[in-house]
Amino acid sequence: MPAKTNVEGSPCATAIARNDTVITMTSRSRRMCTHPEYCAAQCQTGEMTISEEQAPRIAIVGGSGKVAKHLIRQLHARGDEVLAIFRNPDRYDELAELGAIPVVLDIEKASVSELASAFAGCDAVVFSAGAGGGNPARTRAVDYDGAVTAINAAALAHVERFIMVSAIGVGAPVSDDVDEKMRPYYEAKHDADLAVEASGLDYTIVRPGGLTDDAGVGLVTLGDTVDRGSISREDVAAVIVAALYDPRTIGHAWELVTGEKSITDAIDAAL
Repeated sequence: MPAKTNVEGSPCATAIARNDTVITMTSRSRRMCTHPEYCAAQCQTGEMTISEEQAPRIAIVGGSGKVAKHLIRQLHARGDEVLAIFRNPDRYDELAELGAIPVVLDIEKASVSELASAFAGCDAVVFSAGAGGGNPARTRAVDYDGAVTAINAAALAHVERFIMVSAIGVGAPVSDDVDEKMRPYYEAKHDADLAVEASGLDYTIVRPGGLTDDAGVGLVTLGDTVDRGSISREDVAAVIVAALYDPRTIGHAWELVTGEKSITDAIDAAL
């Protein structure tokens, strides 16, 4: 077992808080410390082989949102470790009860290095944060600037897999006839999608239609573009889980609404 010689607050210090094995970079059977700028001793040897049985760890930015809560439940049910990153400390106990490891961190204020420390040891990042409309400046700060911070933090932490939760219709530049109240939201989502596409990360972009609180039915229509419609947040979470564990989805951006195909069949048909 390596000595715990890491700098407090470093990515590896975060990993040490998880257990006695230093884990900072992910692949299924080997995770490596590549943070010499943070780690006093580069975690001794710089790498450590771990068991294939190590549960995947998924970080969710915007971990207190409605889609995120469904995602926490579904990933936890699989046996995955889920790191929920969120702003309001009042949500801590609720998210812990769902099975997440709660991390209070404000995406509007966090630096890239702070968020990278939170991502240490993760296998994937899901960006599901959103300002919820209203203030255009805050919408830009959360939905675009926050996404860029998360993208850069994932790269710094060497977490290659990244799922972006976006919105239907933002694959193309925002048209002139969009409701002006919604323009800041669509522009932020569009620009965030462009940022992850240019990042070099193994991304998948999920662009759901209108979100509902209905129970999931597990049936969707999914593709580069689909007719506008609605979809339950529970089904959006299920699509995210399916994308996370299907490497064929890397590099794709799909709109989705409730439909008639199972999620697996819909993904197969879209590939």
